[in-house]
Amino acid sequence: MQDPFANLLPAFFHFTKIEATQLVLLLGIILFAGAIGGWLFQKLKIPQVVGYIVIGIIIGSSGFHILEPNVISALDPISTVALSLIGFLIGGELKLKVIKKYGKQFISILLFEAITPAIVVGGIVTLIVWLVTKDITHAVSLGLILGAICSATAPAATTDVLVEYRTRGPLTTTVYGIVAMDDGVALILYTIASTIVTPLIGGNSIGFLPQLLYIARDIFGSLLIGGAFGLLLTFLTKKLLNQDARILTIALGCLFICNGVCSIFNFDNILASMSLGFVMINFAPSKTKSVFSLVNNYTPPIYVLFFVLVGAKLNIWIITPFLGVIALIYVFGRTLGKSIGSTLGAWITKAPKTVQKYLPYCLLSQAGVAIGLSIAAGNDFADSIGPEILLIITATTFIVQLIGPVFVKIGVTKAGECGLNVTIEDIKKNSRVTDVKWGHNKICDYDSDSIVKENDVLFTILNSFSKNPYLNYVVKNKEGKLVGIISLEHLKEVMQIGDFAESMLAMDVMDPPKVTVKPSTTLPEAYQLFEENDIDAMPIVDADGDTLGILEKSTVDHYLHTRIIELNRKLDELDN
Repeated sequence: MQDPFANLLPAFFHFTKIEATQLVLLLGIILFAGAIGGWLFQKLKIPQVVGYIVIGIIIGSSGFHILEPNVISALDPISTVALSLIGFLIGGELKLKVIKKYGKQFISILLFEAITPAIVVGGIVTLIVWLVTKDITHAVSLGLILGAICSATAPAATTDVLVEYRTRGPLTTTVYGIVAMDDGVALILYTIASTIVTPLIGGNSIGFLPQLLYIARDIFGSLLIGGAFGLLLTFLTKKLLNQDARILTIALGCLFICNGVCSIFNFDNILASMSLGFVMINFAPSKTKSVFSLVNNYTPPIYVLFFVLVGAKLNIWIITPFLGVIALIYVFGRTLGKSIGSTLGAWITKAPKTVQKYLPYCLLSQAGVAIGLSIAAGNDFADSIGPEILLIITATTFIVQLIGPVFVKIGVTKAGECGLNVTIEDIKKNSRVTDVKWGHNKICDYDSDSIVKENDVLFTILNSFSKNPYLNYVVKNKEGKLVGIISLEHLKEVMQIGDFAESMLAMDVMDPPKVTVKPSTTLPEAYQLFEENDIDAMPIVDADGDTLGILEKSTVDHYLHTRIIELNRKLDELDN
């Protein structure tokens, strides 16, 4: 099929040839367009990563060719950087206590979710290709190689959704564990499949045992290099406490050097980055936890660049109808196999119900390793099935990279794990005065007990203090406008003047308010006002100045801690 956009804008976008003066412009276009795409898709309740990829498709090989293949190739280091950051952050999620708790569950699910789709895809593709071509050798070879490749799951798009929706719980933990390990299973399955296929149709192969040894060297070499840099970074982090800028710089430096060393020795940079993060979070968790937060804050623009380039690489116009049908069969078989395998593995190990029901939603994405294996197949079987493998994986990657993140969101939402990976600071940042509750009551809606009238006698006010949790009261006039504030400490001082105090009115003992807040005031703004004015209570007023109640610092603290307790209780329920 001819690409209808191939020559549409070549004159206008002549800057797509790589030149030093144009690279900054290209990066700006990618970042700006990608960020806008991600924002628009978020508005549509679709994960932002899909927006990044769609923008890449529009400006890349399938669209307007703003990014030409030579440009995309020149920007490949960005992909390496992004994958190393993703690997590092995944490693930070693999705590030893989690592995001890879920280790057997991970292994069982991993084997079933990787091997089952290989069998399903291999069987269905073999049958369909044989029925169409009547060439059993070609059909078996294509089925075996595609079956092996389909077992891999892309960590990048999957974990981006988990981070975007702040997920936490057994399903999230399981997903992190599975995507960290199933690429290794895919490599082994490919080795077995290519060893069987080579004598059938011919190709470049060094034999099963040498290939297996090469994979073992790759895996253990990557782990050792990553572990060594993890120990180095842990040591340096301990020496640089409270120097966030320097820690971030050294952390990124170690991570990139680690990946450079892996490139020299042809090791797996994602696995090495995972090992680096794993060592840090388990050898010195209290000292290195801040490193992961710092690195995570640095990642958004890198992720935008990475996923836009992923979309730009995809060329949907090179797929023939026959290969298109095989690609759809591949996606169907892979989805079915992943669903059956992950569910069965979770059921056998008696994983939580949410894992059994919704893990299949989270394992659909396919990218890096699958594409890498398809390139390897293209080289190993260049004169037979290699070109077909490349085209099929390209087409299926296009499909699953778009639908995969959407299904991850559906899975974690149905599992009830969205928004659980938060701290008190996160809750504070996203809350306003109107959200604060004491018990079941919002303070802006149900706190009339914290308001007294300016002509109320002192006895009435003292009675209110004895019945309600407030340590401060606001005073309003006949029109409902704020006129003052009374604190319990001030009342204690007034009571020392004797019996005369009981006949005093609220207007006699109140102080003028230093500052007020509105229901729409954010909690960070409220805490800043508490600190700047050296106070622990502020009146709440509406836009017209009418008195609504009192905001006490202790009440806000109580609300935030209650929210954290509620989230932890929900996590405990999900584990059962």
